[in-house]
Amino acid sequence: MSTIDFRLIRQLWMFLAVAEEKHFGRAAQRLNMSQPPLTEQIKVLEQSLKMTLFERSRRGTQLSPAGAAILPAVRQFADQVERLERAVREVASGQSGVLQIGAITSAMLDTVPALQGALRRDYPHLSVFVREIDSAEAIPALENGELDVAFVRLDGPVGQGIESLPLAEDRLAVAVPRGHALADQARVRLRSLAGEPLVMSSRQVSPAYFDLLTAICRSNGFSPRVMHEVRSVTSQIAYVGCGQGVALVPASMRKLASENVVFRPLKERVMVVTAALAWNARRHHPMVDAVVEWARGVGTRKSSRA
Repeated sequence: MSTIDFRLIRQLWMFLAVAEEKHFGRAAQRLNMSQPPLTEQIKVLEQSLKMTLFERSRRGTQLSPAGAAILPAVRQFADQVERLERAVREVASGQSGVLQIGAITSAMLDTVPALQGALRRDYPHLSVFVREIDSAEAIPALENGELDVAFVRLDGPVGQGIESLPLAEDRLAVAVPRGHALADQARVRLRSLAGEPLVMSSRQVSPAYFDLLTAICRSNGFSPRVMHEVRSVTSQIAYVGCGQGVALVPASMRKLASENVVFRPLKERVMVVTAALAWNARRHHPMVDAVVEWARGVGTRKSSRA
């Protein structure tokens, strides 16, 4: 089995310095070494290659025909080594490499694009891959390393080394088909939804969010009549547009509504976490630290505007 001869690599680096400086003394200064060891290493390189690389005369040090012949390849080699060193430094500092992001649909419309803009600015060599996930998929994907960070609906601690940071809250509103009786009201009381067929985000997709909405309904005197469980807020609104019921959704999602869906605010002020950042604190990825720092900054700016 062959191994890399790192001495040869170092000697080629010395050859390049002498070839460019055309003077052993200046080349030694450039390499931060004294001249005698440099001269000795060039002799060792010449013996190893079985060729004379330099011709020394009163006019100075000149490349031999053999030295001139290999110079372009040595320069190319030196450039590749520099790129390798730069890549290693960037990967170690998180400036290069890959970041795997999972996100629910609403986060892909709002939070993730803002993050990507910041990453492109600060880490231009980073490759970012985003895929849509359900909130329930986030924890196992973070645990097994399939994802580095996730933007999902999480409320409270989840354990197993998974950390979370709330990013956005929104007030609940109700989405109803145009022409529905509730569409004529300026504000809708929650108990007015008693008996209405509800389109809910599936408990399988986001258990904490489903349980929260169910508890809110019960605290207002009724058990929700869930007709459809769907995988995203976008699907909730689409089902409402098809006349399949009404839906409790974050008010900011009105931007997704078609012409046949009407959003009405609730009379009760009910706030829900619409996006949280989650990551696995047991797995080190330098870019995760950068994303968490960005997310904390986003939260600070939102708090200062509130």
